[in-house]
Amino acid sequence: MSVSSQGPSGIPVPVRWTDDGSAVHLLDQTLLPGDERYLRLETVRDVGEAISALRVRGAPAIGIAAAMGLSVGARRRLEAGGEALGRSELLKGIRDDARALAATRPTAVNLAWALDRLLAVAEAHSDAAPETLVEALAAEATAIAEEDREMCRRIGLHGVGVIPEEGCGVLTHCNAGALATGGRGTALAPVYEAHKRGIPIRLFADETRPLLQGARLTAWEARRAGVDVTVVTDSMASVLMKAGKVNLVIVGADRVAANGDVANKIGTYGVAVLARHHGIPFYVALPRSTFDLAVPDGERIPIEERDRAEVAGAADRAVVPDDVPVWNPAFDVTPAHMVTAFITDVGILRPPFGPAIRQALERSVETAHRNPTPSEAAP
Repeated sequence: MSVSSQGPSGIPVPVRWTDDGSAVHLLDQTLLPGDERYLRLETVRDVGEAISALRVRGAPAIGIAAAMGLSVGARRRLEAGGEALGRSELLKGIRDDARALAATRPTAVNLAWALDRLLAVAEAHSDAAPETLVEALAAEATAIAEEDREMCRRIGLHGVGVIPEEGCGVLTHCNAGALATGGRGTALAPVYEAHKRGIPIRLFADETRPLLQGARLTAWEARRAGVDVTVVTDSMASVLMKAGKVNLVIVGADRVAANGDVANKIGTYGVAVLARHHGIPFYVALPRSTFDLAVPDGERIPIEERDRAEVAGAADRAVVPDDVPVWNPAFDVTPAHMVTAFITDVGILRPPFGPAIRQALERSVETAHRNPTPSEAAP
């Protein structure tokens, strides 16, 4: 159950197995940038709490954490039940754990996708010895993590083609880097690849209110990777674009509907509107697992609403009067027509997005893993 512990330039992988393979090793991102602390999660409840509390976040990383959590839960059930634990009882417990984990974050599709993969493995091993079933779940969770690492690498190889060789200014929103995935990230993968190749690039990170993932996380990991990064408040993006400092926008995604509508961190839609007004290309970087053909358009994507306290307080003090209500959706939806292209692990997808997304999902694993050609990576 080997999963690398290091991302680009020493950035820690946010979720992986512990060295003994019996629990989940997780970087608590709620404490960054001030405190780099790691948690040992030994139960489904622990993993579910970490996902709900945003100790791990980013659609791909959430999927990996859930997969490992479901595997850990199955192992704990086997250890508690011993030889008396029947196959049907173990399968029922796994299904119950999967439902509990799936309820933690409703918007990010990678969560349900990863759990469905493990449930399929469990069903396929329903006649096997319980020990064999549990080992199969751990192997599948490891495979999901390693596949995501490879998909991130390929997103970077394809996405670097949209960055001019003479360099440019890139604006990103929230955090879609190594801290949000099993590898070098989605939106930041092209940035890291450009930096690796010596292409001069300046990254601008929106602070991303209310939880400041851009200021706390994107800036932390980009600086650690040696990338030139500047943090701006969300309200400064328009002036930054008007000043000509932004040449393109790259964001990640938590779910993309069949027609290309994009659910991503709240504020993404506003950035897309600004980019369109200023004639700036707006790219969305994601692995194919984030496409959801079961959802026809963005109107059908469930949007998580989070606690009032996230907006009403800052730096341990109230910033909103107690008797004033707060609306706190965690995500918004950017219409497909505002997206220039999708940067995926199998290439750049351009409009019309419906057919392009379906074709991308039909690509074979062998095709996905070959090196991109210049035409595939071209803007």
